[in-house]
Parts: sequence; structure tokens; C-alpha cells
Amino acid sequence: MAFNITSGPTATAQKVVLYGVEGIGKSTFASQFPNAVFIDIEGSTSNMDVMRMPSPRSWQMIMDEVEDVKQRQICQTLIIDSGDWAERKCKEHLAVLGKWTDSTNDYGAKYVSLEKEFGQLVNKLSDVVEVGINVVVTAHAKLKKKEEPDQMGAYDRYQLKMEDKTGAMLKEWADMVLFANYETTIVTDSKTNSKKATGGQRVMFAAHHPGWDAKNRHNLPDKLPLDFGAIAHIFQKQVTPPVQTQPPVEQPQQEQVTAATTVETPQENNFGREPNIIDPAIPKELAQLMSVNEVTEEEIRRLVAEKGFRPYEMPVKDYPDDLIQGGLVAQWDKIFTEIKAKRAY
Repeated sequence: MAFNITSGPTATAQKVVLYGVEGIGKSTFASQFPNAVFIDIEGSTSNMDVMRMPSPRSWQMIMDEVEDVKQRQICQTLIIDSGDWAERKCKEHLAVLGKWTDSTNDYGAKYVSLEKEFGQLVNKLSDVVEVGINVVVTAHAKLKKKEEPDQMGAYDRYQLKMEDKTGAMLKEWADMVLFANYETTIVTDSKTNSKKATGGQRVMFAAHHPGWDAKNRHNLPDKLPLDFGAIAHIFQKQVTPPVQTQPPVEQPQQEQVTAATTVETPQENNFGREPNIIDPAIPKELAQLMSVNEVTEEEIRRLVAEKGFRPYEMPVKDYPDDLIQGGLVAQWDKIFTEIKAKRAY
């Protein structure tokens, strides 16, 4: 079998890992990516005006939400906030299965299970990238002693606040690993010989250094300001189709005379559907799902009343939290499917 050879860039979406010290603004930076939607596992976006999926309460819910983004393609960038909190949910899931314990006598079996299970999430994120959606995974940083075999002594080094195997997997998967930190300068007083730190500008590093992990595939400078504008050009590139090294073989064509026919394509009848105005008092998570899917409050009330949960006359904003979060938001795919089945255009 002969295979075509292509040349030129082929990536249409980027895989980014952004980690840094606590409070430096990782979530704020991530929110500046194009048309971003968060899967906020740690609750860091509570005071931010961003689009987010329902806060996942389990490892399976994280997997389901990633799959939902891939299937519905509702954004240009998916943010996992954060990778180390996702790993924590993964450990909780394995603990229920008896595959993650505090015991140190399992010969490392729990770390093998963690690597395998977390790898399923990484594979799902790759599937999201395949459909043209950027993926950004944030993470916290930790300091760890590093000792090189050919060097005298050890030194501190920043790395992902994750287990070694899962952290390494995430770094290998990414196109860019960016490390965010405060840049400080030590100034020595010549008279008193005392030292003090000055500066504190927020920066990000895009290249490997003995003191941290970082990389990129876009020839970025080693150090940049912690500002999305410094990397925005990467996400504005229009990738041209790959060029074939061999022209396709021309097939002989027979002249055919066909009668022109006009096929009328049925179109969705939107007559009579008014603009979808959502009550601002409806909880934001449900309101976002209604807005994205163009679901009206009347459709929600009708379905809830048919199921006997609440009377039709009750406004959605007055529904109890357990009905909104557990009955509507958490089961949105099922709810939306039933609503679509009842629509009569």
C-alpha cells in the first residue's frame, strides 16, 4: 500500500499546560484564551465572569464533561482547572475501587493504576484537540530537591504539584508547558551588606531551566510577561491544508448530460419562536446551558411539571437547589434530549 506524504504544519489546536505558584493568576490568564469554557474542579473561577461547566463532583463527571465538549463542540478552548485537582478526583475514584490506599507495601501498584486511569483523561483531551478545540490544563507548582549525578549537592526545582508519573505524562502530552512566577531581583546594600528582594513582576517561562520545567514548539522567548497577548499570535494562525508531494492521478472522465434538478432542502421553521430571554435570577450554571442550547424557561417548566417535580406555574428561579443542580444541570444531556423530542416546529 502506498501512502501519501504531506508537508507543512498540521496542528489546528494547541495543548497547553500552565503551572505556577499560588495566587499568580493562572485561571485569569487561562480565561483569556479564545472562547474558553472551564471545567472548574477546584472552584477558582467563582468570582470570575467566565463560561463554565457544572463543577464536577467525581472523576466520572470530569470524563463525561470532557466528552460532552468534544461531542457538542461548544467552545474554542477547554480549560481544565486544575490538573492536580483532577488527579485528586482520580485518586478518590481509585480509592473506592481499592486501587489507591495509604499502604506502602503494594510495590508501587497504586501508582501504576493512577497512571493508567489518568491516562484515559489525557486521551480524551487529545480527542478534544482532534476536533479543533484548544485544551489548557492549569496546575499548581511545588518545590522539590533535585540532585544531578554529575553535580555536587542538590538544588530546589519547581515542578507540577502532581505525582511523578502523571506529571511527566501531562508534560509530554503538551505542545507548550509554561511556568508562571514572580520575577524578583536581589539587591545588596554596599554599606551594610544586607540583601532585599525587589520587583515582583509576573512573568512566565517557556524554555527549560535547571530551576523549572517548561517548553514550547513555537520559538517563543525564554521569558515573557504573564499576558495572553504574548502568545495570542499562536492561536490566530490559519493552517493551510497539507501539500501532497505527488499530484493525484487524473482519471479519464466521460462526458455526461444530466438534466438539472432542483432539490428543496427542508429548513427548520423558526416562525413564531421569540428570542430566548433568560431570567437573570436563574442560577448561572443552568442559565448557561439554556443559552447555549436555546432552551426556553417554558420548556423547562413544562418538562418539570410533566415529571411531577414542581407545578408548571412555578418559575425556574424558585426551584430548589437540589432540583436545579442534581435534576437539571447534572442530567442536562438527558433533559435536553427530551426537550428536543417535544419541540414541534
